[in-house]
Amino acid sequence: MTFAHSQRGLSILGWLIALAVVAFLASTAFKIIPHYMDYYAIEKMIKAVENEKGQNISSPADFITYVRKGMTVNGIRDIDLEKALQVKVENNDFYATLKYEKREPLIENLDLVVHFDKEFRVRVP
Repeated sequence: MTFAHSQRGLSILGWLIALAVVAFLASTAFKIIPHYMDYYAIEKMIKAVENEKGQNISSPADFITYVRKGMTVNGIRDIDLEKALQVKVENNDFYATLKYEKREPLIENLDLVVHFDKEFRVRVP
């Protein structure tokens, strides 16, 4: 009976370890989440080309210019769009390939790497 009464929770060392794990996970999340937000913003811009009838997007250069303007509006500056986005036209459909990776330093010589590779088929009326 007295054994259960003497257990009252984590010790100071237990709390410090738990706090260190939470701080590490939060630090990792704060480094990775912005890259995913940028990726999803670019993905949304690529898919929005279908609905932009007034822009007269008819060539890969127009497509890339449209996406670049969206990147400027969203404040995405650290992605080289010429290397990351490849666009070709077949049968009045744009086939866009978004492929790039970003690295964030974690600890000393350890990096976090996120790799994005997706193909889109965008129909333009």
